[in-house]
Amino acid sequence: MSKYVAYVGTYTHENSIGIHVYDVDEKTGIFTERGVAPINNASDLDVSADGKFLYSIEDEGVASFSIDENGDITKINQADIDGMRGCCVTTDSKRRYLFVGGFHDGKVTMMRLNADGSIAGIADGIFHQGVAISALARRLDHPKVSSVRLTPDEKFLLAADYGLNQVKVYKLDYEHGKMHLCDTIRCNLDSGPRAQKFSADGRFLYILDELTNEIEVYSYKTGKENPEFEQVQVIPSMDGADLSDLSSELVISDDGKYVYVSIDGFNGVSWFARDEKTGKLTHKGQMPTSGYFPKSMAVIPGGKYFVMLNHDSNEMRTFHIDHEKEIILLKNAPIKIGKPNSIRIAKLK
Repeated sequence: MSKYVAYVGTYTHENSIGIHVYDVDEKTGIFTERGVAPINNASDLDVSADGKFLYSIEDEGVASFSIDENGDITKINQADIDGMRGCCVTTDSKRRYLFVGGFHDGKVTMMRLNADGSIAGIADGIFHQGVAISALARRLDHPKVSSVRLTPDEKFLLAADYGLNQVKVYKLDYEHGKMHLCDTIRCNLDSGPRAQKFSADGRFLYILDELTNEIEVYSYKTGKENPEFEQVQVIPSMDGADLSDLSSELVISDDGKYVYVSIDGFNGVSWFARDEKTGKLTHKGQMPTSGYFPKSMAVIPGGKYFVMLNHDSNEMRTFHIDHEKEIILLKNAPIKIGKPNSIRIAKLK
């Protein structure tokens, strides 16, 4: 039988001390804590494609952890990113490089990885330049990289810039460890692009705009030289949204049939049916998730449940998904955890 483990990164300026590790029962949606690894402010996490290593943001830069056969993690090393504190991380499937996005300084950093999973150091770094034309000067006043995501073919890196209303596209030179700007996806005015996800078949890209509460849907092709993106839909992330409803995270179910969005102003979740042929979304429902400031979320393997991290109420909650009735139902007792911010569920190999 498959075994799943969840890693939850937390902010540690109050009571939490790092990354919490949970056994996950996909049949019941129950999380059972098995331990915690100390680290300062693990605001984002990524598990390597081979399931052997975990990478995390930390105040000192970035950190690497080994994952044992039971899912427990042990810190290997940490490395400086030569910039302000990062906010997002991702790795390529061959575990050659770690990519880091900086919200505070608008920097994208490409870091070499060693065969043992440790972080070798900086290969390349690019600071975004420019100022957005915006009525929301306090939010969109300078470059702010909010997420980094590899294209499915891993030839390009997408760096969403919340402050510039853009997603910058970098062509990757794995041999020399370099990033080259080759394209820019220009989002709507004052949109604040935050999260990005590709469909499992690699044909569609979904960009979640925090400030306008919209989901932009693009088709994707590799192209001869540069990637080819074509917008096929823009849809509100919830019904009746206003400026206080800030879209936070977007996830796609394992079967590709549904998309879920956490919305921190609404303190809830909104969900959509997804047409696998066209990539387009149809809104199906939205409901509160019994907590405050929901941030990261994850669909539990099997698609029967999702887990929401309610950051400001210091808890995780699981919900049963009933697509026939188009409702979600609270399941299990809430899990107390200080300032949860990022979750990754991994299948043990």
